[in-house]
Amino acid sequence: MKLNRSIQRGLLVLQTISDSGPSSLAFLADRTGLAKPTLLRICATMEAARWLTRRSGDGRYQLGTAFPSFGAARDQTEQLVEAGCQEIVQLSEDTGLGADLASAIGRGRVEIVDSTRHFNLHEVYPDCIGFRPSPFRSALGLAYLAALPEERRIATLRDLKLHAARNEASALAAFPQRFRDFLARGYAIREDGYWGRAVDYGAVPSAIAVPILAKGHPVGALNLVWAAKNHTVPEVAQRHLATLQKTAAAIGQRMPPVLEP
Repeated sequence: MKLNRSIQRGLLVLQTISDSGPSSLAFLADRTGLAKPTLLRICATMEAARWLTRRSGDGRYQLGTAFPSFGAARDQTEQLVEAGCQEIVQLSEDTGLGADLASAIGRGRVEIVDSTRHFNLHEVYPDCIGFRPSPFRSALGLAYLAALPEERRIATLRDLKLHAARNEASALAAFPQRFRDFLARGYAIREDGYWGRAVDYGAVPSAIAVPILAKGHPVGALNLVWAAKNHTVPEVAQRHLATLQKTAAAIGQRMPPVLEP
């Protein structure tokens, strides 16, 4: 019996992404032996069916929310990227600023899973996907931590204190005041001068962030990020906080209620 080559190719792409995780077009071409134009057609077809989704930050393909999971719960990170990939692009277009999407990864921490940063547009370091920002000094980390229910937040802070690096000690001590500031403002800010990784280029960034809630449960955080030399935090908050909050709410509405791993 003659097999359908188009279906075979599609299955090969799905198998590669399932085995390897989020994959670039170049990686898929190398692993499958298929030409990039062919892969683009295959991936576009499966994107339309939501069997694949393409991350806005790095263009990598990953399994989408409609991909059959045989009754198993979808991975929260994949769900969040699927729910937020188009929303953060629109957020950047509406504000002219970069946007980072972060997912809860356990123990009070978040990891950046998608981003719209472009150096030529935003002047900030764009290679941030996979970075785990400080829960005390970053806007994303603080927004998520502050949104945890009180008992869970207290337990998480106790655990973080036991495992905190030396350079986090002063930030940990300042958390109660930063938490009160978050409640008063409605958003978290990056600590002045904080940068969690070495950079080769780009301006010192500023950021404001809000949590993403799914059925009342914090599942991540969303921020706006820009070159600190260009705008103050109050200026950005006055102009764009409502849009940031609206986007975070829209992403949360598309998420099932998943508790922190």
